[in-house]
Amino acid sequence: MSNPTTRVLALLELLQIHGNASGSELAQMLGVDGRTLRRYIATLEEIGIPLTAERGRYGGYRLVSGYKLPPMMFTNEETLAISLGLLAARSLSVGEVSTAVASAQAKLERVMPQKLKQQLRALGDSVTLDLVPTAAPDSVTLATLAAATQNRCRTVFDYAGGSNNDNGSATRREFDPYGLVFRHGRWYAVGHCHLRADLRTFRLDRMQQLHRLDIPFQRPQDFDAAAYLTSSFASMDSGIEVELLLHTDLAKASALLGDELGLLTPKATRCYGAHTPAA
Repeated sequence: MSNPTTRVLALLELLQIHGNASGSELAQMLGVDGRTLRRYIATLEEIGIPLTAERGRYGGYRLVSGYKLPPMMFTNEETLAISLGLLAARSLSVGEVSTAVASAQAKLERVMPQKLKQQLRALGDSVTLDLVPTAAPDSVTLATLAAATQNRCRTVFDYAGGSNNDNGSATRREFDPYGLVFRHGRWYAVGHCHLRADLRTFRLDRMQQLHRLDIPFQRPQDFDAAAYLTSSFASMDSGIEVELLLHTDLAKASALLGDELGLLTPKATRCYGAHTPAA
């Protein structure tokens, strides 16, 4: 945030989020010294933002109680970031999301200055994000699972297996969702399946009649849904297993390849990459 105006707006946002914060805390979050922070505080006061300052060990700066700012105050960088997110959502084409993206884009354009509007349209006309899924779930399924994951609530659904899984028949599943992962063009839910009494991965586009239950669950501490999905793919019986010997160390291989090769296993100054294509 090299622009002072951007820092002043960021300070205003921090005061809204934190309620009360000391000068040293605010200066550290903004990456400035105390003298510069006081100048930013003065700028806010000059443009009519009501602030209170309290001295002492538990003192700090806060917005006057009851003061509310307009709901949309984005910097240029924030608006462009939101726009890129909308482009990604449109590329995913999840159910009715494309229509919602167009509506959100129109609302943004109505409140932004002309120069920023031109930048936004330039992004839409020139940027292509190769994120089109091969099988998209409906937006209700995605939203319901996301809420259940956040609130630690069990779900129930009918799951239609693939051609090599239960002959395509649907089975009733009660499922504790630990996390959602988008990978290789598909959405996956990772969690505890009560039918199998074990961790399982399910494709969202194969879920039917999904409902959230009022049954809480505890997610394992520090559970990594993406890492589990990688491990699950690598250990699948279906598909053709491929193993590569990479003449580099694990850190460099992970930085360059991510999870594209499935499991990476270190071996001295080299590492192995094992991958089984997902069904």
